[in-house]
Amino acid sequence: MLIRFRTLLAALWGGLLLSVAWVAAPSAFAVLERAQAGLLVARLFSLEAQLSLAAGLLLMLMARRLAREQGLPALSSEFLLPAGAVFCTVAGYYALQPMLAAAKSGQGPWSFGALHGVSLAFYGVKLLLVLALAWRSTAAKASHSDH
Repeated sequence: MLIRFRTLLAALWGGLLLSVAWVAAPSAFAVLERAQAGLLVARLFSLEAQLSLAAGLLLMLMARRLAREQGLPALSSEFLLPAGAVFCTVAGYYALQPMLAAAKSGQGPWSFGALHGVSLAFYGVKLLLVLALAWRSTAAKASHSDH
């Protein structure tokens, strides 16, 4: 049951990340004024970051429990993938957000574009980590159900 929930949560998290980045954010900029779109997208990424922290921590806890139950090492890829995604969330959203706000108002040593690029890179890495976790969870669920 825990393996199924892990698979579902990883897949939903990956879907959320894809939806925000490739559907919601571009759509907002396509139909709204730049300032309004920026506010909407900022809110979307704020909610995504909160959900990412919750999903990542839950998946890490599930990985620890499954490892303990199965007598496997605690630091498996099923633990490290969501841990890496949580790191990307903290660094790419929570650490960079104040810097982005400062750059937008002309303060700080880095430009908004440079910081946005770094934020985008963290988001991309997070997306890849979560999709890898979803794929591995699906493969693990399939091999677990074969036995």
